[in-house]
Amino acid sequence: MLAALPGARAQERTPEQVVVTAPRLDDDAPFAARAGRGALERARGASSDSARLLQDIPGVSLYGAGGVSSLPAIHGLADDRLRTQIDGMDLVAACPNHMNSALSYIDPSRVAAVKVWAGITPVSVGGDSIGGTIQIESAPPAFADGDEARVSAQLGGFVRSNGNGRGGSAVASRAAQDWLLRYSGASSAQDNYRAARAFKPAAAGTEGGAPIPGDEVASSAFDSRNQDIGVAFRHDGHLLQLDVGIQRIGFEGFPNQRMDMTSNRSTQTNLRYSGTYGWGTLEARAWQQKVEHRMDMGPDRYHYGFGMPMNTEATTQGAQLGATLALGEADRLRLGAERQTYVLYDWWPPVGGAMGPNAFWNIDDGWRNRTEAYAEWETRRGDWTAQAGVRGGRVVSDTGPVQGYDNGLGATWGNEAAAFNGADHRRSDRHLDLALLARYTPDTNTAYEAGFARKTHSPNLYQRYPWSTQPMAALMNNFVGDGNGYVGNPDLRPEVAHTLAFSAERHGDERDDWELRATAYLTEVHDFIDARRCTFGQCSAANASARNAFVLLQYANTDARLSGLDFSGRLRLLRSQTLGDVSGSLVLGIVRGRDRTSGDKLYNIMPANAKLVLQLQRGAFGATAELVAVAAKRDVSQVRNEMPTAGYGLVNLRASYEWAQARLDLGVENAADRFYTPPLGGAYLGQGPSMTSAGIPWGVPVPGMGRSFNVTFNLSY
Repeated sequence: MLAALPGARAQERTPEQVVVTAPRLDDDAPFAARAGRGALERARGASSDSARLLQDIPGVSLYGAGGVSSLPAIHGLADDRLRTQIDGMDLVAACPNHMNSALSYIDPSRVAAVKVWAGITPVSVGGDSIGGTIQIESAPPAFADGDEARVSAQLGGFVRSNGNGRGGSAVASRAAQDWLLRYSGASSAQDNYRAARAFKPAAAGTEGGAPIPGDEVASSAFDSRNQDIGVAFRHDGHLLQLDVGIQRIGFEGFPNQRMDMTSNRSTQTNLRYSGTYGWGTLEARAWQQKVEHRMDMGPDRYHYGFGMPMNTEATTQGAQLGATLALGEADRLRLGAERQTYVLYDWWPPVGGAMGPNAFWNIDDGWRNRTEAYAEWETRRGDWTAQAGVRGGRVVSDTGPVQGYDNGLGATWGNEAAAFNGADHRRSDRHLDLALLARYTPDTNTAYEAGFARKTHSPNLYQRYPWSTQPMAALMNNFVGDGNGYVGNPDLRPEVAHTLAFSAERHGDERDDWELRATAYLTEVHDFIDARRCTFGQCSAANASARNAFVLLQYANTDARLSGLDFSGRLRLLRSQTLGDVSGSLVLGIVRGRDRTSGDKLYNIMPANAKLVLQLQRGAFGATAELVAVAAKRDVSQVRNEMPTAGYGLVNLRASYEWAQARLDLGVENAADRFYTPPLGGAYLGQGPSMTSAGIPWGVPVPGMGRSFNVTFNLSY
């Protein structure tokens, strides 16, 4: 249950519970945390954002973004510092604001399994990441048991009162003993959501339209569609699968960015093989994703008579080969190799005036290639389970020449473009990862886990290559939602993290009776990629010392330390044939992050938070009352002028009933209609003249959603 625990693993016990059990040697993920079916069902009813399926796993928090694009963080490390896989594919954001995040490419209705490795991550599932690994998996093929082909179907839908959320999903398949054909589709949409009360807006209204109500969070609407068609074949322990996924997002607003996503078109092709042999198992995969992404200012922002189109196109390709060798009954050896290529074009079409006559090229023919191999040994000896692994590789990146809106030499675009084009941009980083994990179970009620890891992560293209210090151009490059502008730094070095973690757990003779676990961790990051004030080019002299304002920053290496504690507990309160089973659970998380060079606090670190849950399960009926408490955020990043937020408590109420072929979920999120600002929600930029720093007042965090009544149903055949 604890994502921070190197050896925690979760299984489903009832539709409303997540139970963590000890690792097994034959488990493909013995040191991972998993979300159970009940947790997934409850999360699907509350949100169309697949990242929110992770929020019950201790140690995981979410950066605010669009309605289907939250960015997970594990122990304060987020986004590209995590390895995020969708059915084994490493998907990469192709946007200067990271709007098309990896988890936005799968609808929650398709998610069948969630695995999270936090901090101490085995080398077989890590790579080019320092914070952990997230694996999201759709349902595996369900072949027919007999000689006759089997036809199955599922149909689901939801409505949510706040923001007029609505959507549906459908799955249909035809399967024989050795083949399967399956189609799935999902659609979700929402208007701007409402906060619990009026808050200070960025502007009075929109250009040419009615004023935005004071409690409406502008640029929070979305419209998303996902489809997937898959075929699978099996024969004598061998499985071959081919999936083609298509995403079409017509619009997605981003209240903590200066742009909205006006279109995202993606096609993913995923070919995978797995086979069982006398010596062990073999897995192979080849996949590709093509993305066409468009941004502009949506209807809630001032346009000054013209828009600000920003376009990206990207192609990501990957190949993976892995083998698990059985070395007797107690040992396993995993060997593997991976290759990933990523090509990006980022240009902003001319619109006239100073933004023309040419297209502005933010990144032209940028590419980033990763090649890695690993070896990992796992053993079980008596009360001990241990794992040791090494991974090595190289990341190479480069980009082509750029240009501003005007090619001529001058202070606005030409001089900086010429200086960038005259420099060498090719960078080659070598990676070396190590991981050691051990679990000791002296008796059936107690377990201890410890681990050490060395992990490496190279900068992404948007940290190295955006070149202009012109304020408007810099403000368009920001994937953390703080309202500031960012300039790239080609000389960034890769981050190297050393992590120590220790956990202890204790439970009753029957694990359902009671259970306690705690994990402490410490991560030291050398060459951590943070930010410094921009003091060159077109950055103003006042930018270096500005407070209570949005500023321009450049990515820079420093040294950082993150530490924290995760705690979880569960207690059965009542077992009755009349009332059913009543249980309570508590999850608590504390994390601290500091720049060891400057002494500044790290950005977007979640303050102390807790979740207290009371659950009732009586046959097919389940009910949950949930209290979420978050402390005030006072430890903020001074270099970014990060905004503090107040503490708050939220109450969520949910109920469900399951029939043989149907399920109904009812919920009230934020039942008390409490006004709050999520500490990782970012700066409110959703309306008004968002293209300029002066056009948006500083100091207004994005408000959270007010009360919402939700209904979700699912039928199966």
